[in-house]
Amino acid sequence: MQPLSLIDTLPTDMDNALLVGRVWLDGAHPGPALVTVNEGNIIDITEFGPTMADLLERDDVLEVVRRAEGASLGSIETLLANSQQAQPQVPYLLAPCDVQAVKACGVTFAVSLLERVIEEQAGGDPAKAVALRDDLQALIGTDLSKIAPGSEEAMALKTALQARGGWSQYMEVGIGPDAEVFTKAQPLSSVGFGASVGLHASSQWNNPEPEIVLAVDSRGQVRGATLGNDVNLRDVEGRSALLLGKAKDNNASCSIGPFIRLFDDHFTIDSVRNCQVALRIEGEDDDFLLQGESDMREISRDPLDLVSQTIGEHHQYPDGFMLFLGTMFSPIKDRDGKGQGFTHHLDDRVTISTPALGSLVNPVGRSDQLPPWTYGIRELMRHLARR
Repeated sequence: MQPLSLIDTLPTDMDNALLVGRVWLDGAHPGPALVTVNEGNIIDITEFGPTMADLLERDDVLEVVRRAEGASLGSIETLLANSQQAQPQVPYLLAPCDVQAVKACGVTFAVSLLERVIEEQAGGDPAKAVALRDDLQALIGTDLSKIAPGSEEAMALKTALQARGGWSQYMEVGIGPDAEVFTKAQPLSSVGFGASVGLHASSQWNNPEPEIVLAVDSRGQVRGATLGNDVNLRDVEGRSALLLGKAKDNNASCSIGPFIRLFDDHFTIDSVRNCQVALRIEGEDDDFLLQGESDMREISRDPLDLVSQTIGEHHQYPDGFMLFLGTMFSPIKDRDGKGQGFTHHLDDRVTISTPALGSLVNPVGRSDQLPPWTYGIRELMRHLARR
């Protein structure tokens, strides 16, 4: 598989895009630096941070990025090429967030809601999924995408389904008043563009989840957006929703990048609301190809409603947070045999893209075989003190 080109990776309107990210640097004090992209060059803007959380708190962040005052770290072409090597060369891209909490919203699309119910009723067994899918669609008998969560219509459907034994905890967060918001990954544990994403060794039924990720500051203001892969273990979560942590938060199971695009006159929350997020999965060992899209116009809960359900008087995030908005894409195309549905093979390449944000590409590996996460908050503090 060929590395992605510059045109494939960055926003199509790059001349209007204000991008911020993080790269790993070598030298006297190896560690992360904050960067922006200016006329094809990577510019170190760490002095305006020093963390991404600090940078996004600045009221003048747009002006800081437009001025792009700092040392050049080379071309964007070199950075992207470095990041896509099996052994990345310095400088290479990291996830664009650092000390922020990494949160995620589940079942925010009607299609993915049905798939979560199927997982639950299948008990993690993919062989049961096809029959359950048909039964559930017949039982529900309505287009869930047309039902506003928490509405009178949604509550009437809940009552009807409870009477028929068809209610589910996933239906509750899908069309009930309260969204599902969970912790996807720990601060600094997310991987970035080009790095391998990890599957738990025990999982036999899993998939990527292509999503828009909002960058939110400590005041609850959305400062920008990026792309994310919320790697999902369908068999683990299907056994019990109480296994969500095991299904979602493993080594390298969260990918974010390549850059955060800041909100300005050219890119706003309305741009996010109208994004179509494309997914492409390419098999290395079987030439498998799967493509699909997640249309943000089909989301059941508005992105700003999801933000307000995450932060407020009930919960504060002094370092800000990254918020995965969910996906409508749950791949069901048979891969290893009729009726077995989709699951990853090792060395699959996953590409998540949308024109306004570019592309996030990651090969697939096993969590226990990928480099362990060792660079935490204490190490970051030591690095900043040395700088």
